[in-house]
Amino acid sequence: MTIKETDFGVRISDFGGINLGLTLDCGQAFRWRRLADGAFAGVVKGKAARIAEGGGDLIFLGCGKEEFSELWHPYFGFDTDYGRILSILSRNPFLAGCIEKYGVIRILRQEPFETLCSFIISACNNIPRIKGIIERMSKKYGEEIGGGLFAFPSAETLAGLSEDELLAVGTGFRAGYIIDAAKKAASGELDFGLIKSLPVEEAKKSLMTVRGVGEKVADCVLLFGLGFMNAYPVDRHIKRITAEVYPGGLPECVKNYEGIAQQYLFVEKAGFYKNRIS
Repeated sequence: MTIKETDFGVRISDFGGINLGLTLDCGQAFRWRRLADGAFAGVVKGKAARIAEGGGDLIFLGCGKEEFSELWHPYFGFDTDYGRILSILSRNPFLAGCIEKYGVIRILRQEPFETLCSFIISACNNIPRIKGIIERMSKKYGEEIGGGLFAFPSAETLAGLSEDELLAVGTGFRAGYIIDAAKKAASGELDFGLIKSLPVEEAKKSLMTVRGVGEKVADCVLLFGLGFMNAYPVDRHIKRITAEVYPGGLPECVKNYEGIAQQYLFVEKAGFYKNRIS
């Protein structure tokens, strides 16, 4: 990877590639929006961000090398050899075609508590509504970070709210689940550092101690918030797609990378569902 600091921010090249649109706006993260000029603006771990593409490079606008190393390098998994992983997945002809078509879809490494709340909100919901609820929660209960943007509320803040206060921002039946998650995270009962060190099934069981968190939400948190590449979130669409493409079960080549394979299956076979997560 080549990292160059410019007057506009940090520009990186030779980083292994990315399909930026599918990585940021296909259901694994909810604080990004595409701007009219094609760039993406968002909020990540309490930081306002803007990312543009140019000639195969990525430009992190208004960013310095230190911030890039501390925040964006891990967030986009630039330390992960996607070339090697996608080569392994390409041993399966169907996945090979998807990878050729869509390029590199990266798994983001998001803040675990925000990821947990986001996927609790995702239950029986669609992407525009999920984004709207999260924005309202952040504006009302998060810390202002400038430019009219707000960080996602802390576990301690959400733990002190009533269900009625969360209902006011549109969380619906999920309000009690979010508060339970916040209380467990704030008290340390839900220790994301410890969960990250556990085998995947034990980690999943720990997350499922939160009210309203089933296997699908837990797997989303494991994959998108805690770096478990072998987590395989299954909703009714992925269940149908898996049965259609792999009636005998997932191919051997996806072992340990089930979560990456799932993203390609979802994009290829459920594109018309991409604004709905349930």
